[in-house]
Amino acid sequence: MTYRYTFTFPDGRQQVVTVRLDSQTLNGLREDPQPPPPWTALPFHKCPNCPLKDAERPSCPAALSLVEIIHLFRCARSFQQVEVCVETEARRYVKSTSLQEALSSLIGLHMVTSGCPVMGKLKPLVRHHLPFARAEETTYRVLSMYSLAQFFVARHGKPPDWMFKNLTAMYQAIHVVNEHFSRRLSEISTGDASLNALVMLDLFAQTITFSIDENALDELELLFEPYFRG
Repeated sequence: MTYRYTFTFPDGRQQVVTVRLDSQTLNGLREDPQPPPPWTALPFHKCPNCPLKDAERPSCPAALSLVEIIHLFRCARSFQQVEVCVETEARRYVKSTSLQEALSSLIGLHMVTSGCPVMGKLKPLVRHHLPFARAEETTYRVLSMYSLAQFFVARHGKPPDWMFKNLTAMYQAIHVVNEHFSRRLSEISTGDASLNALVMLDLFAQTITFSIDENALDELELLFEPYFRG
C-alpha cells in the first residue's frame, strides 16, 4: 500500500514523500537511518506512558519514521503556502493550504504506522486514510473504528467497551505522546513547520476528545433512527 505526497511551492519547486505500508499489517516499510540521529534515541524525552524498554529498543519508532520528513523540511516555515497532492491506489486529493497543515497529515500517517504502541491504536484509520479531514469527519471515523474494535475485542473473549468509556483515555494517552514528541523536536535545529504540524495534530486530537465528552453521540443518534424501528 502506497501514499504519495507531492508538495508544490509557489516558486514551482516540488518535494515528494512516498509512504509505503505493508498491506496486511499497515506497518511502515522503510529503511531506518544508520546510524540513527541522536534525537531519535528512546530515552531522549521519552514519553512517560511508553511501554518500550530502552535496553530492548534503543530508538523511538515514531522518531525513526520521521527522520526523512524532518530533514526534507528542516528549513521550512509553518505558514508557507503549498499545493499538496496525496495519491492513493484508489484516488487523489489536492488542496492548497499551509505547509503545517499538509505536514500534519503526513506526520500523523507516519507516527501511527511507525510501531509506536500508543499511536498504533489509530492504525485501522490508515486503511482508508483521509487527508485533510475535518474534525466532524474524523470524529465519525474514530467512533466507527472504535465500535468495530470492540466487536473484535468481544470475539477474542475480552470484555468490550460498548459505552466508549475508554476512548477518551486512549486519546489522552495520544496527547501525552504528542506533547513529549514536541519536546523532542524542539531540541533539534529545524524550521518550525514540522513542530507546528505536530502541535496542530495534537490540537485536532483534543478537539475530537472534546467532541466525545460533549455528547457528540447524541447528535449522531438521529442519523441511525431507521435502525430503531425494529
